[in-house]
Amino acid sequence: MAKDYCVLGIESSCDETGVALVQVQGEALPLLLADALYSQIEMHQAYGGVVPELASRDHIRRVLPLTEQVLAASGRTLADVDVVAFTRGPGLAGALLVGAGVACALAAALGKPVLGMHHLEGHLLSPFLSADPPEFPFVALLVSGGHTQLMRVDGVGRYELLGETIDDAAGEAFDKSAKLLGLGYPGGPALSKLAEQGDPSEFKLPRPLLKSGNLDFSFAGLKTAVMVQAKKLALVAGVAVEALPVQVLADLAASTQAAIVEVLVKKSLAALSQTDLKRLVVAGGVGANRSLRAQLNAACAQRGVRVHYPELHLCTDNGAMIAMAAAMRLQSGQQAATHVYAFDVRPRWPLADLPVAS
Repeated sequence: MAKDYCVLGIESSCDETGVALVQVQGEALPLLLADALYSQIEMHQAYGGVVPELASRDHIRRVLPLTEQVLAASGRTLADVDVVAFTRGPGLAGALLVGAGVACALAAALGKPVLGMHHLEGHLLSPFLSADPPEFPFVALLVSGGHTQLMRVDGVGRYELLGETIDDAAGEAFDKSAKLLGLGYPGGPALSKLAEQGDPSEFKLPRPLLKSGNLDFSFAGLKTAVMVQAKKLALVAGVAVEALPVQVLADLAASTQAAIVEVLVKKSLAALSQTDLKRLVVAGGVGANRSLRAQLNAACAQRGVRVHYPELHLCTDNGAMIAMAAAMRLQSGQQAATHVYAFDVRPRWPLADLPVAS
């Protein structure tokens, strides 16, 4: 492939449709030319969570208009696209198939190669889109949806798993706890906002596996503790949980957030100590949490550790991270795009199964 080329990225793994275009110029860090995103949050709110069939149908409606929007914003045309990348997994099967189908059809029509990308690798490399990109090697805290993992990252495709969740992930703990408190969907941001009004020390909640001696996570027990505490408060007050005084709910939300954040921070610091690295990357939706950022920044500053995050609007699922990860994978020689347009998707796909150049 030529040294200069454009990669179009399409993300459709769950409830956001994202499209982006990046430019690769030699060995320099790929440049984001334009991106566009449509969130289905409003549509799914009526159901209290993502409805897979509705998500798939909405991706069909959005992906081509978003592609046109990105091309117009970048001043490029379809003729300028050299590679079409798409999220192959993990995610919702039907949603993934929309992005894969559109990407492969578009690439076939243009006679250009395609590249199926790992959704989590997109999140992992998304901080390279920021104004302060990291340098390899680093420890990565990946907190995205149903995934909470700590990894040592020595380069593109060179990932060593240090620890992961054995049940509920941090994002699930936020969302499920929010639902228990009657905060609706999406729960995580709602709980974090309510927590700003509360006292994080009001309720003593567990910090699962904090003293386990390893880097694994577990948040299912915390969710259960939140449920027990909420029901106890509601029973004493003689009301439903969601009818508890706002301050009580705020205190419980703040205590829940404090427990999750403390575990994430201390495990991240342990990973840095174990690897003897001085750079931490935080990626995924929970990486936008203000309390997590503040505590990580303070703790790492004391230890002389640099912390890198994606821009706030790129913490959620987006096409920019898919285009960027694809560009970096091509640039590093870890993987080649292909003209084979018969595609499949991988709703379950361990990051360790990614192809690695020999």
